[in-house]
Amino acid sequence: MADDMGSTVPRRQLGRALRDLRTEARMTLDGAAEAMQCSRQKMWRIETGLGPTRAVDVKALCELYAATPELTAALTALAQETKAKGWWHSYGDAIPDWFELYVGLESAASRLRGFDESLIPGLLQTEAYARGVFRNRTDIGEDELEQFIGVRLERQGLLRRRLPKAPTLSSVLAESLLIKQVGNRAVMADQLRHLLDLTELPNVSIRILPLSAGAHYGALAGTFMMLDFPLTNRTTPEPSVVYSESLTGALYLDRSHEIAAYEKVWASLDALALDEQQSRHLINKIIGEVHHG
Repeated sequence: MADDMGSTVPRRQLGRALRDLRTEARMTLDGAAEAMQCSRQKMWRIETGLGPTRAVDVKALCELYAATPELTAALTALAQETKAKGWWHSYGDAIPDWFELYVGLESAASRLRGFDESLIPGLLQTEAYARGVFRNRTDIGEDELEQFIGVRLERQGLLRRRLPKAPTLSSVLAESLLIKQVGNRAVMADQLRHLLDLTELPNVSIRILPLSAGAHYGALAGTFMMLDFPLTNRTTPEPSVVYSESLTGALYLDRSHEIAAYEKVWASLDALALDEQQSRHLINKIIGEVHHG
């Protein structure tokens, strides 16, 4: 039944954005329902992303909450997407890049599980490493670069957040990306030390998948992040999402069979990765090599 309703991702993102706008406008759910001349139940369904939302309702809500014209346009475009079956968000469509879809999901998640094989993931990057990553991008100007870096660093506050409770992060990193130089040697040594610092956090686990793992199951899946959400007072739990990014867009998977496939991949990575202590030992060893190499 739920599968016929299209992807839950755009609906949930839209619901979160509208709930935030309502809170900023200091309006209750009842007050908003009254102003919209609809039931409280309908408003609740929109905010929890339980079904497709009409663009005309989104426009009216944005007016009610005095949203900016830019945000109104982005949310209206998102409403058009709430009927889509699978969900691929391409960079350069009606929903602008600055409306950070993934960031909304990430900040609502209670558990994050990521596998990275090409670069240290954004949540774990130092500012200098992030600059090294973006430095070769010719398609972004200086201002846009600063915005990217700003968003990335702001996202990292998530791991140390007190309220709501910070999510747990389990990160599996391919050994090769510890050796791949981004920026210069000093930048890499700092980045590796930063990984060790992060492992001191009680909610963060960083484990290394050694080169000796060979052609493992994760290599077929490539870089991905699995997001699980807390049980709230909803009738059905919010489905998990698998997020996978490419140069031109991002794929959001939330069907039960898709999640099950990635759970298998995760179990395989979990079995092949070094434990936390061995991983720290390897990172330390590579820091030594970076310094003396």
